[in-house]
Amino acid sequence: MTTTCSATSDPARGGGFTLVELMVVVAIIGLMVTTVSVSFETLVPRERLNTSIRNLTADLMKARASAISRNLEFRLEYDLDRERYRMATPFRLGGGRVLHDADLDEEEGRFYTSWTPMKTGVEIQSVFIGGEEFTEGMAVVRFDPLGSASDHLIILSQPRYKRTFTLEFLALTGLVRMHEGVFFRQFPEDADFR
Repeated sequence: MTTTCSATSDPARGGGFTLVELMVVVAIIGLMVTTVSVSFETLVPRERLNTSIRNLTADLMKARASAISRNLEFRLEYDLDRERYRMATPFRLGGGRVLHDADLDEEEGRFYTSWTPMKTGVEIQSVFIGGEEFTEGMAVVRFDPLGSASDHLIILSQPRYKRTFTLEFLALTGLVRMHEGVFFRQFPEDADFR
């Protein structure tokens, strides 16, 4: 009776990886991590600016819609020193409407929404209301019940990345236009129509 031996593996060769194979795998993983971290680092700042733009646009539209639907004047207040904004409603804290700001006393103030801060690294560079520039302090924009509002521009910036973006709120239509960089609309003059 003859027996046949099957081929066996070389006993000198182990079943694991060689040092060279492990070093190649570690190098590939290192390159992947570096690529992902660089991509992530460039995406985060742009996303912070985009999120700030989306949030502010939504709040502008909300203030206008609230003014129209409730048939009352609403306001949006920009705190340029602290990079934030909030909506001022026409209602008193204890209930009822605010007819005139002079009617408010210290205990019974106007109802405000909470402050909405800009995302980290995003600043409100300036707000232009009716051609007047505000770079510090408070700037107030009004939304009336007929749908019109204060014509204004909001310039947002990311100083670290040298990016600026302009939100243009059109007073009569309530549209918000977005412009890369600093934008100013050139209004027509009488000579343009001759």
